[in-house]
Amino acid sequence: MQGRRIARFLVHAALLVLILAVAAFNVMNLMEAYGGGPPYYARSTNMDKWTNPLPLLGVVDAMTIVVATVLLWLSRRLRRQGPDQ
Repeated sequence: MQGRRIARFLVHAALLVLILAVAAFNVMNLMEAYGGGPPYYARSTNMDKWTNPLPLLGVVDAMTIVVATVLLWLSRRLRRQGPDQ
């Protein structure tokens, strides 16, 4: 019984770390692409090479949703198992 409780805690901790890491990744990429203020030197000289970050962020977010769903399913499965399994 205690083993399942620790396993559920680890699954929830992994889910929290995953969500925080993806949120930080999204914020950093969006701030780099659309950040406020006047363009600095590197941003103004390579404007022809600028790419939209949204397609990549969409793929990363979709994969994160799939992994988070699997982790939540695993957590529920660990909770529902009886003591003799």
